[in-house]
Amino acid sequence: MSGPAAGDGIEDGRGESPWSAEILTLYPEMFPGPLGHSLAGRALDRGLWKLGVTQLRDYGLGRHRAVDDTPSGGGPGMVMRADVLAPAIDAAIEKCPGHALIYLTPRGQPLTQSRIRRLAAGPGVIVLCGRFEGVDQRLLDARPFEEICLGDFILSGGELAALVMIDACVRLLPGVMGAHASQAEESFEDDLLEYPHYTRPDVWEGRAVPEVLTSGHHERIRAWRQDRAEAVTRERRPDLWARREARRRGSGGGT
Repeated sequence: MSGPAAGDGIEDGRGESPWSAEILTLYPEMFPGPLGHSLAGRALDRGLWKLGVTQLRDYGLGRHRAVDDTPSGGGPGMVMRADVLAPAIDAAIEKCPGHALIYLTPRGQPLTQSRIRRLAAGPGVIVLCGRFEGVDQRLLDARPFEEICLGDFILSGGELAALVMIDACVRLLPGVMGAHASQAEESFEDDLLEYPHYTRPDVWEGRAVPEVLTSGHHERIRAWRQDRAEAVTRERRPDLWARREARRRGSGGGT
């Protein structure tokens, strides 16, 4: 695994221990995976964040290190056992005090950019990656889990969702992205989708870059981008637009 080991004492630019992610999974070989490449991978190598992975079968029962059992009341599939997972969770909490404890599940609250910003501003995350039919509800009730959902679809397990969530957090950490201004103009900032982008050549297959973008007039360019961002949000994400308008009215900025 790339990056410094947990507890190596490397500090970030704020004089604190680097942001870290602790993953509890049946498939540790999936990490760092994509997180070992591009922005996240370079930041991991530089010690800007840390990654720890726990194999849940290390806490399993019997010769086969079982972590699951049949559902109470019958039904298909298997359920991950609370008595197996709890020691792993408790060890992670002790190792990473103050970290957000997250279980990725279709029943969770939708993950938003604002929640990502808050997670990135904290010390890090502990992520339980579920498998099979999920985990015993008693574990979720007994530990301070936040249940999060990436979207209205089903994955084979929580690992892919964890990779996505962690990548979204890491790119916001100090020193990871060079252009801070670009973050402020990305989709979902200020409840807007991002405006369309263009580059050279100025004409391609008979389609020209909008004239305003080659005018050199910065205020006209800014106004055009704002207008396009608002238009595409109204068209494609009326839910975001409604939320933005409600927020503006609530702050006295509405018309």
